[in-house]
Amino acid sequence: MAVHGRSAPLRALFDESPTPHIAHPPRTHHRDFYVATDGSYDLDSGGGGLGAIIETRDGRRVERIALPDDTVADNNAAEYRALHLGLDVLAERAPADARVGVVVDHDDLAANVNSASLATRRSDRSPPRELRIPTADRNHWRGIRARICGFEELRAAVVGSDTNPAHALANAPSEYAHVNAGSERCLLPEDIGSSEAQIPPPSRADRRASD
Repeated sequence: MAVHGRSAPLRALFDESPTPHIAHPPRTHHRDFYVATDGSYDLDSGGGGLGAIIETRDGRRVERIALPDDTVADNNAAEYRALHLGLDVLAERAPADARVGVVVDHDDLAANVNSASLATRRSDRSPPRELRIPTADRNHWRGIRARICGFEELRAAVVGSDTNPAHALANAPSEYAHVNAGSERCLLPEDIGSSEAQIPPPSRADRRASD
């Protein structure tokens, strides 16, 4: 995966990944925080795990989380619960006017997040597409949507599970339990300098002006 300039890991991953239902203009480089989450569910054991990584725009780590979760009913529920957890932790650390980039490996979850985000900017607050939330996940979806409304702006990008940095945390939470002992201090991203190159993601850079 190509990394433009000195992009931070989550920032680069977000900038180079599709954001369902939302155009991906160059200003997406100006997120303040990035959150990668993943949830796992093992059918044989009935157990699951939650993983989350939060970074500032300039690549400093805010938090990593790896928690077992034996209450999830399936993989969908684990994905929604993991994002709910990640956004709750970020909300405790970040100012309300923060712009947030989310990285998940669940297409429907990302599409629902972006539709709900677009709804916050519409006069009637209705999403541009129907939100299809599994019944078992509706409580966590309400929490996610509250966080979407609480930040200045939030959008989600989709990556493959093999490139999701939160994947290992969710799938082996006991092995990564040590990451939960992070600092409780709040890290804020550095101001964007005028010298920072404004390079659009490849999906935009290769298009003609009329595209």
